[in-house]
Amino acid sequence: MAGQVFTANAIGLLDAYESALMHDPTFRAAIHENEAGQQVIAIGRAGLLPTLSITHLQSISRGTQTNSTLNPITNSTTRDKTDLSFNSEVTTLTLRQPLLNMEAVANYDQSHARANSSQAKLIGQSHQLVVRLVEAYVKTLLAQDRLFLAKAQDKALEELKIVNQNMLKRGEGTHTDVLETQSRHALAQAQVIEAQDEFDTAKLALSAMIGQDVATLDVLSSHFKVQLLYPADFESWQEMALERNAELLTQRHMVTSSKLEIQKSRAGHAPRVDLVASLNRNNAASFLFPDRDATFGTIGVEVNLPLYAGGRVIATTDQAQANHARAGAEFDAIRDRVLVELRKQFQLAQSSIKRIDSLELAVDSALLLVQATDKSIKGGVRINLDLLDAQRQLFLAQVNLAEAKYNYLLAYLRLRLTAGTLALDDLEKVATYFIAKN
Repeated sequence: MAGQVFTANAIGLLDAYESALMHDPTFRAAIHENEAGQQVIAIGRAGLLPTLSITHLQSISRGTQTNSTLNPITNSTTRDKTDLSFNSEVTTLTLRQPLLNMEAVANYDQSHARANSSQAKLIGQSHQLVVRLVEAYVKTLLAQDRLFLAKAQDKALEELKIVNQNMLKRGEGTHTDVLETQSRHALAQAQVIEAQDEFDTAKLALSAMIGQDVATLDVLSSHFKVQLLYPADFESWQEMALERNAELLTQRHMVTSSKLEIQKSRAGHAPRVDLVASLNRNNAASFLFPDRDATFGTIGVEVNLPLYAGGRVIATTDQAQANHARAGAEFDAIRDRVLVELRKQFQLAQSSIKRIDSLELAVDSALLLVQATDKSIKGGVRINLDLLDAQRQLFLAQVNLAEAKYNYLLAYLRLRLTAGTLALDDLEKVATYFIAKN
């Protein structure tokens, strides 16, 4: 937010979520959009309720009145002019209550569909906030791991460069080895800069979501146990998605709204009947009637029967039917996209489990290589550079394993999101995979 003051501190996943609920601009916009969307019910109801209005007219009339007087003696006419001024006040209180208004009825029914669509969209945005937050969180952690790997590789190549230079001085090396190592070292330094930029960018994106800068994040726990999907069959997930997916629910309400729009357009041919009552107070004067004060009330039924509107009703009805067909086609497109995404995340969640098992074996092998290299150095068979290279391979395997674990957690959340079953319990479950950094 503009003028936001960031303070650096350590933050866990659940704390980040609580902060994102208040600070994430996308989610705050969705909240306000829903607040506006819920008002359509009150707006639609207003078309069925009575309206009361009052009008007041106050005016001043000025003029000249000429009177002719006949003198019988002289048989002449005398004209006398008189300046006159009158104040007039007319106040009318009018009550109008719809008795038969098919357009207003259809509009009221349509307002409920629109409000339900807005509510479903907000629910979808709240679920997406969970996934977006975890994505930003693990992206920052992964960028941090890659930065550490780049620095380890840079350190190893720096050691190699020193070794090659010393060997060249003793006549045991070549200029080609030195130049090759210098080239690889320069590339490694560039990779460190790139990894640092990626890490800074990821932290900035996370800070924008939660409204505060972060110094440290919780890291993956060493006790990471994957869980099999339940239900295990894709058909059950597909059934849940077709029934609960937020995007499908939103569009389903939009289809209903577009169908009611057809009824509202057709109502342009229907008669309208209103109960009309008014109370008038007329305190007026004129040149003919200087003093006039009247109060009277009227009540009656007003019937409005549309006869011809230049083809507008037919055109708006045809337009509403076309929009209804378009909304149905968009629903089909969203359904197909949701099912494709559901299948993708379902398979990714399953394959991530196998990938984690394979990478855990790779990490164990790399760890054994580090231990064996360390013993070889003590025995005089290997040099320190070999240990650095083995450590770099170990950390690379660890980064790949961490990335696979992140992908597993994200696939689990995205699968729940697409199926429409994502809840706060799922975030709390994912949060148990992280622990505070020592």
